[in-house]
Amino acid sequence: MPRPTQPPRTGAVVLTGGSGGRLGGTSKAGLALGGRSFLDRALAAVAGLDVVVVGDAVAGVRTVREEPPGGGPAAGLLAGLDALATDLGSVVVLAVDMPLVTAATVARLRAAYDRAGGDGVLLVDAGGRAQYLCGVYRVAALRAAAPPPDERHGLPVRRLLAPLSLVELPAEGDEAHDVDEWRDLDALDG
Repeated sequence: MPRPTQPPRTGAVVLTGGSGGRLGGTSKAGLALGGRSFLDRALAAVAGLDVVVVGDAVAGVRTVREEPPGGGPAAGLLAGLDALATDLGSVVVLAVDMPLVTAATVARLRAAYDRAGGDGVLLVDAGGRAQYLCGVYRVAALRAAAPPPDERHGLPVRRLLAPLSLVELPAEGDEAHDVDEWRDLDALDG
């Protein structure tokens, strides 16, 4: 009798951000909302998955850095992907500066990905802006789109994902709100 096949596994890459230049050098991972750090919120959103954090070392969590450091989110995403198991079918990508993304958001993205059958699903805010760093992507498609390691530094995420067939999932409420400046955090606290 044939064995039942397991669905492809899903991993997660959490990007903890760059230099925080528009925040005066403050780490986005350490920012807090409702008494919880942005990093804790991101890790809770992807709980149960094989997770790698790209950025500064985090106790108890596998952490990597792109080489050379400061290569931008696409280089970070690919460094995280390289650190995950090779048998993954899909990967959740989440930027730490989206503190309203929850496990329910990730579950909706994964369900939409399973239904869509393409290369990925990404969250889109109320203004129609694609949140490329909040999505579920087919690992094989990402690996096929990835340039050689020496061409990843400074690569725009939009260019990395351009060859992929992506479906947009409208955000619910403010879950697509990202924090790039202090006023963005103030808008959440207000």
